[in-house]
Amino acid sequence: MKDYETNGMHGSAGSATAEKKKSPIRANPVMNKVMKKVEAATDDNCATYGGIMVKTGYFLLMTVVGIVLYLMLNGFGIFGTDYIEGLKYEGFEFRITLIQVFYLVGVSIVTLITQLIAAFVPRTIPVTGTLYSVGQGFILSCLIFTILGYSHSEYLGLLALAITIVVVLTMAILYTTGIIRVTKKFKMVMMTLVFASIGISLIVLLCSFIPFVNIYVANILNNPVISIGLTLLSIILATLFLIAEFAQIDSFVQGRAAKKFEWYAAFGLAFTILWIYVKILDLVIQIAGNGRR
Repeated sequence: MKDYETNGMHGSAGSATAEKKKSPIRANPVMNKVMKKVEAATDDNCATYGGIMVKTGYFLLMTVVGIVLYLMLNGFGIFGTDYIEGLKYEGFEFRITLIQVFYLVGVSIVTLITQLIAAFVPRTIPVTGTLYSVGQGFILSCLIFTILGYSHSEYLGLLALAITIVVVLTMAILYTTGIIRVTKKFKMVMMTLVFASIGISLIVLLCSFIPFVNIYVANILNNPVISIGLTLLSIILATLFLIAEFAQIDSFVQGRAAKKFEWYAAFGLAFTILWIYVKILDLVIQIAGNGRR
């Protein structure tokens, strides 16, 4: 993968940006196509840290809107009362209606489509990024308040949020103080983890289609230690992408990218933060659920 190029940049900022062209990894999976080419601002109307943070906050706020939207629909009885009983998720019993399932499937499709559109048509990010964030909030709300809520375990969502905030702030401090830098060694570690994750996923997928072997694979994946270990690997990978995202934001601002690219950087950062939250929530649910089995 080629890193993005900058036009019309000069001085130390231009040199710093040029060095990043050699990077074989982007800030996160969604942004693979987004940052291929960055236009330099021709005046003072260039990307700023403040502008990126405000827009990142906007996308995260839209996630909260998605959470509230789900709760409102549920409160108004839109999902009906025809429940499917006796379901289990990571040791937690829950019930859900068919209408809720249809809504979740529909929203999941929308989030997938908007994510792809955002990646390949970056100018749509203000709209597609908003829809993606709202959709993610809707899905998370169902997981926290319906699936976990049935066992009065909604607090796990807040616990995961608190841990996510600590992780994000810690990584931000480590990056801004220079304790962690996006060096060649850093990129090599991140690349290794990416290929390891892809390799494990492919092996599991292939083995699931092989008779007799798929039974052993299922038993291995159901092992709490292995399952938690794989989730921890995902969290580590996500935090590395977060650091890379900070470096990407530095490139935008120091390279005097045009103001519109604040949306791209903001969506990339919000996407990564949500990714970290989802994986941490998954880890918390696994640990709490093992005690219920």
